[in-house]
Amino acid sequence: MFTLISGRLRRSVVATAVLGAAFALVTPVGAAQAATTAAGTSAASAAPAASWAAGTRAYLVITAPGDMSAVQRAVTDNGGTVFAHYDAIGVIVAHSASTTFAGTMRSVSGVQQVGATRTSDVPAEAYNPAIPASPTQATTTLTESNRWDMTQINADKAWAVTTGSSAVKVGVLDTGVDDQHQDIAPNFDAVDSVSCAYGKADTRTGAWRPVGDHGTHVAGTIAAAKNGKGVIGVAPGVKISSVRIAEPNTSMFFAENTVCGFMWAGDHSFKVTNNSYYTDPWMFNCPDNVDQAAIIEGVRRAQEYAESKGSLQVAAAGNSNYDLANKRTDTSSPNDSTPVTRTITNACIDIPTELPGVVTVAAMGNGNVKASYSNLGRNIIDIAAPGGDGASGVYSTLPGGKYGTMNGTSMASPHVAGVAALLASTNPGSTPADLRAKLAAQATDTACPSDSRCTGTTANNSFFGEGKVDALKAVGGTPPPGTYFENTVDVAIADNATVESALTVTGVGGNAPATLKVGVDIKHTYRGDLVLSLVAPDGTVYTLEDFPDNDGTDNVAKTYTVNASSEVAAGTWKLRVRDLASQDTGKIDAWNLTF
Repeated sequence: MFTLISGRLRRSVVATAVLGAAFALVTPVGAAQAATTAAGTSAASAAPAASWAAGTRAYLVITAPGDMSAVQRAVTDNGGTVFAHYDAIGVIVAHSASTTFAGTMRSVSGVQQVGATRTSDVPAEAYNPAIPASPTQATTTLTESNRWDMTQINADKAWAVTTGSSAVKVGVLDTGVDDQHQDIAPNFDAVDSVSCAYGKADTRTGAWRPVGDHGTHVAGTIAAAKNGKGVIGVAPGVKISSVRIAEPNTSMFFAENTVCGFMWAGDHSFKVTNNSYYTDPWMFNCPDNVDQAAIIEGVRRAQEYAESKGSLQVAAAGNSNYDLANKRTDTSSPNDSTPVTRTITNACIDIPTELPGVVTVAAMGNGNVKASYSNLGRNIIDIAAPGGDGASGVYSTLPGGKYGTMNGTSMASPHVAGVAALLASTNPGSTPADLRAKLAAQATDTACPSDSRCTGTTANNSFFGEGKVDALKAVGGTPPPGTYFENTVDVAIADNATVESALTVTGVGGNAPATLKVGVDIKHTYRGDLVLSLVAPDGTVYTLEDFPDNDGTDNVAKTYTVNASSEVAAGTWKLRVRDLASQDTGKIDAWNLTF
């Protein structure tokens, strides 16, 4: 087992666990060749465009969209090279080792802004990038079950209505995705996958593969296949593409990489993109700084381009427990050299998450609670979703056919991206603006807790925005009649007691199936005390699980399969819970039957 405590990937607070070939033991922890598209997106060249030199820095040169040949010549004439150019938005990615390059270029006719995107040198590898190794794949005997994060947003119920359309593509702008993972391969779109590391599209086979675990975990939450293995994504019928914007070794996401990613998304008809990162090296970019102003403008133009082509951007709010509507200081930037403490204002923004049109996602723990680490902000947070907190992490795919848990707004954002993909599947003509409105409309209003930092109303506040995302509402409200039944009335579980929760099944003829699904959501502080059973209408008892006495894990969130083919389906079924010890108590929070 390994534990990753997020540093650079501030969107994921904690990653835990890796699984062997046959089982998973998760211990949660607290914390191509040259080409140019119509948009002017330069793809990776087989030969280096220039020789690397120490001191080489990257710049965004901003001009009017269209013919940029004169400004490109000026870049070369003033000691720089054109590494990539995006004519449709008027952005050039330039490299130069000259310390006077930016100042000189700012005085060139037609140049609107110039900004350094780093405070460190461009790596030499930018001129000859390696293709990430293909992870060795493990197999799993793990079967799919109802995970707490999916039941919390009713994704498990939504799948009875639709699993999403294969015509909908979701771009994962991240550290890369393991396209060969057993739970990702069925839905992976290699044709539209790419590396945008360093700011230029590299379409060579495998360039999109992971340089870290983060992107594969995010991809699984969005669209892991519903194939009986491992986990199920929110929208297990849609397609996912990897757009690797993280650079190897550092896993940093610089502005030119993000620009490239958004341009690729627009040109390749991604309906949704997920963005669980901030644009390095500045946690917040301030418009009164010439470099950061150019970063804001370049990424803003790229996002607007993607949206104009029909792509909705969904982004994580961040993991600093920071009020984005009340900015005062930043102590972590620049993170590619030596951070300094600086005074900032609300004019300084986290990009891409605070750009216009981007859906900003806060994280919730297991329950209707703000995750302890999640950023907040009145009129900045748009919506909330499960991100995990403490021992209740989000369980998803990891490179190499593995699985594990992570906590973070990085994990919340893909839940929303998945619901947006379901919305796009059921409303194929929807524009990004339509999808934003539908996300807000389907959200479940979530009131502020007793916390003075939470301001606003139950309908819209600084912790949860419009509320908790709801996949079932997004796809039409109810599963097909006569197949799914649920009881959400709480039943207290006392020490040394037996309790039952009843569920009346109607409209289902004949006998129950041999694969009756029993979904159980129990909140309990020591499940080793518990024995769970299903009681059929005729009184027959089917043992679901007798937990080992030493199982001190909190809660039960599982789906059991019962051969109930000898039972008449219609009638009153009961979930029976026996507590065989003292000290720890809990409740049946909800349970369901799927016929």
